[in-house]
Amino acid sequence: MTKRLILAAVLLPGTAVLRAQDATPKPVSAGYVEREFRMEVPDSFPGGLDVLEVYVNTPGKHPLALLTHGTSDKPEERLQLTPWSQLPQAIWFARRGYVALVIIRRGYGTSGGKQDGTVGGCRVGGSFEEAGEAAAADLRAAVDYANKKLPEVDTSTVISAGVSTGGFTQVALAARPPQGLKAAIDFAGGRGGNGKGDLCDQGGLLSAYKSFGKHARTPMLWIYAENDKWFPPPFARKFQTAFEDAGGVDQFVLAPPDGDDGHHLYTHVAAWSETVDTFLRTQKLLFDDPPLAGPKPPDIAPPAGLHDRGIDGFKNFLVLGPHKAFAMNSAGVWGYSVGQFTQVLADQHALENCNKGTHGGPACAIVARGSTK
Repeated sequence: MTKRLILAAVLLPGTAVLRAQDATPKPVSAGYVEREFRMEVPDSFPGGLDVLEVYVNTPGKHPLALLTHGTSDKPEERLQLTPWSQLPQAIWFARRGYVALVIIRRGYGTSGGKQDGTVGGCRVGGSFEEAGEAAAADLRAAVDYANKKLPEVDTSTVISAGVSTGGFTQVALAARPPQGLKAAIDFAGGRGGNGKGDLCDQGGLLSAYKSFGKHARTPMLWIYAENDKWFPPPFARKFQTAFEDAGGVDQFVLAPPDGDDGHHLYTHVAAWSETVDTFLRTQKLLFDDPPLAGPKPPDIAPPAGLHDRGIDGFKNFLVLGPHKAFAMNSAGVWGYSVGQFTQVLADQHALENCNKGTHGGPACAIVARGSTK
């Protein structure tokens, strides 16, 4: 590793690094399908939900994995969400035999309808329970859609995962599960945090966990990092206690510190891969074990001047989603950004990531872009 290496995934929402995770993955004889489409579900006018589907194109039906996002504290970023930002996570589940659907919930990004936060939470009337239920409704609708419209999916086996408000959504989903839901994974789940270790309404949030716990019997995995700044371990343990005391079923994992803020653990696939593998294996929900090999990058030569880790980074960049950009300088410092809402944002973030690693050296420039898959 060069001293000036900078990883985009650590720095900005919507950036990611797909790291090698398995020493001996199984070869893939068929290619990967990566398809963005509009999913028409109730109350998502106009246009439905923005969804990314990822799976290995082998014959027959595949179990279903639902993935969903968190909620930025910046309103403009809520409108810039794209499902491509979760392509690394979707590939992780596809490698284990699933059709992965990344769901941008109503009102976020280009998905139609009203955001779940408008029906309950800190700034509006209503309860956290109502907010969680509104978000979970989109995931239930996605299962129904897949059952009717996606012949490659077997909805008799469904798992679901989400981060932050998307993690809280898993708790609501487990309380009223769609048919076929076998397990749910909550990464750093919660609502009403401010990134400084405070909650706007702790009592209201704990009440929601208690309410969901009364009905949730679906096996759950909860993962929080020790240095989560939005829902630190003391809060996470309170969520767990409220949920379990009411009857909910979960396995709680406190992961080591991750980066500057462990709330973003979900973006670092290698940090949770073994934990989730173990959970799914225990639940008999690993269908390719060991997992299939990841997508093969296209045969494009890396920019001149990159060192070994930079070459690996460029290969990762090639297989990840649009809009994306790769930046470097004459000294071999590099950084990239993928899965952005627009190419302008991808360029901006890639340059920011790269320039943070120059320490006053030559400025970075964009050397590669990608807008389509």
